[in-house]
Amino acid sequence: MKLSVVIPCYNEKGTIREIVAAVKNAPFEDKEIIIVDDCSSDGTRAILEQEIEAQVAKVLYHTVNLGKGAALRTGLKAATGDIVLIQDADLEYNPKEYADLVRPIIDGLADVVYGSRFQGGRPHRVLYFWHSVGNQFLTLVSNMLSNLNLTDMETCYKAFRREIIQSITIQENRFGFEPEITAKVAKLHCRIFEVGISYSGRTYAEGKKINWKDGVRALYCIFKYNLFHTPQASTGLAAP
Repeated sequence: MKLSVVIPCYNEKGTIREIVAAVKNAPFEDKEIIIVDDCSSDGTRAILEQEIEAQVAKVLYHTVNLGKGAALRTGLKAATGDIVLIQDADLEYNPKEYADLVRPIIDGLADVVYGSRFQGGRPHRVLYFWHSVGNQFLTLVSNMLSNLNLTDMETCYKAFRREIIQSITIQENRFGFEPEITAKVAKLHCRIFEVGISYSGRTYAEGKKINWKDGVRALYCIFKYNLFHTPQASTGLAAP
C-alpha cells in the first residue's frame, strides 16, 4: 500500500531539510513525498530547488502566496498513493507516528483518521493557554454542527483514503481548510477515527503563523460548510 505525504510549505528554511529527512525515515516503506512551496520568500525555494527536489517525488511551486489551504489543494490533487497524509513543514508533528495514524485505514476500519493532540498519553510541549481554549472551542462548535465527537478538529495530522480526499473540492485558501474538510467528510458519512499523537508546538518567535484572525475565519467556515454546503458526488461509500 502506497502512502502519499503532502507537505505545504511557506518560509520554512530552518526546518525543511529536517522534516524531509524525518518523513523519508518514517516507518512506511512505499512513500510518495509531495512538497508545495507557497511562494516562500526566505530562501526556502532555493533549498528545495538545489537540495530537496532530487530526494522527493514532486516539488510544486506557487508563484503567488495563496495560503495553506491552497497549497494543500495543489498537493492533494497530485497525490497518487492509496492513503494521503498531511504533514506540516515545521517540526510540531512527528513522522515516526505515521504507522499508528494510518493503521485504521489499512485495517479497513476507517476512511479518514485524525491525529489528536488531546488524546492519548504521548508527550506535548506546554505552550499557549488561549490557543488550547480556542482549539477546543472550535472543535466543540464543529462537533455540534457535524454531529461528530472529535477531540481535535484543528489538528494538522489528517489521513485519508485517496479517493475520498480527491473527491472533495477544497475552497478555503488559508487555515479554514480544517473546519471545511471536517464538515465535508462528515457530510459524506465517512468512517472517521482518531489516534492520539505527540505534539511539539512552536512559538511565534520560532515561526508559528496562525493568528486570531484565522480563528475567526475558522468559526465562519464551521457554519458555512456544515449548514450551507451540499455533499458532492458519490465516492463509493455506503449509506449510513
